[in-house]
This record gives sequence, structure tokens and C-alpha cells, in this order.
Amino acid sequence: MVSAAPRRRLEVSNCGLLNWSRGARSRTLGTRRLIAIRLSNQCDMKSASDPFDLKRFVYAQAPVYRSVVEELRAGRKRGHWMWFVFPQLRGLGSSPLAVRYGISSLEEAQAYLQHDLLGPRLHECTGLVNQVQGRSIEEIFGPPDDLKLCSSMTLFARATDANQDFVALLAKYYGGGEDRRTVALLAVT
Repeated sequence: MVSAAPRRRLEVSNCGLLNWSRGARSRTLGTRRLIAIRLSNQCDMKSASDPFDLKRFVYAQAPVYRSVVEELRAGRKRGHWMWFVFPQLRGLGSSPLAVRYGISSLEEAQAYLQHDLLGPRLHECTGLVNQVQGRSIEEIFGPPDDLKLCSSMTLFARATDANQDFVALLAKYYGGGEDRRTVALLAVT
């Protein structure tokens, strides 16, 4: 039976983050709360200085990044931020958030890594996960985010030669294996 419960609401308009708060009611499946998101068509506008619209990640991370770091240091993800902190290749997920924050190509992944804020944050968060001791990746992230992390690490490990932390995470938690679907999608993009 699906029950009503409070939800967090992320509202995006004019390419800016307006609100991240508890909102009305949503359906709860097990213990996972669904996130409601309203995306504006205006947020899809790209500029010459930001051809991949990377600012969508900056705006999404702004209100939650401190919590992300605290959760990763504690070794347990609790919030709803996976899509825009550890993005994966577009086409792997079908939810509005997976589509909105999906990386379109290896070139976009490279631009993400070269971004002054996003690249260092991805390396920092990856390092924090690598520092967790005594927990499996399932215990840290839970399903399906444990699989999304493998996809993200596969993408970014292939996007740069400075990939030691991504490769180390894949080795520590996934036996060195890459996400096959990500590898297959990269072969056709």
C-alpha cells in the first residue's frame, strides 16, 4: 500500500534554484521518499561559455553540498542528491532527474571535470567514499544508488587520465569492474 508522507521539493526556474524544502504530500515506496521537481524549459538554454549547461549541477548542489560531505564522511547516504553529485551517462535512467542531470557525452564529462567547482567536488566526494572503512557500497549508498555510483565512476574514469580516485573506487567496491551499460553507451556516443 502506498501512503502519503512529507516530501522534499526542489523547484527550479529560470536556471536558478528557488526552493529546497519539505512540501506537500507524496507517495512513499518503502522507506524511499520520492522527490518532486519542476523543471523550466528556460533552464535548457546553453551559452557559449557553458555549452553543456553545467550550471544546472552548480544550482542543484548549492543547498545540499555541505550535507553531502557530512553524509559521505559518516559513510551513509541519506539525502536525495545522487543525480547531480555523481552524475551518470544520459540514457541509463528515465526519471526526470536522471534525464535532467544525465551527462550527454564523454566531452561533457570532461567539461564537468574541468569545471572550477564541479571537478574538485567530484574528486572530493569520490575521495570521501574511498575513505569509508568497514562498509560495502550497498551499505553506504543503498540500492539503486550503489549501481548509479558504478556508472558515474566508469564514465569519469574514462573521461580523464587523472582518474586514480575513480579507478580506486571501482577497485575497492566493484572488484575493478566497470558498468557495462555505460561502456556500451560510450561506444555509440
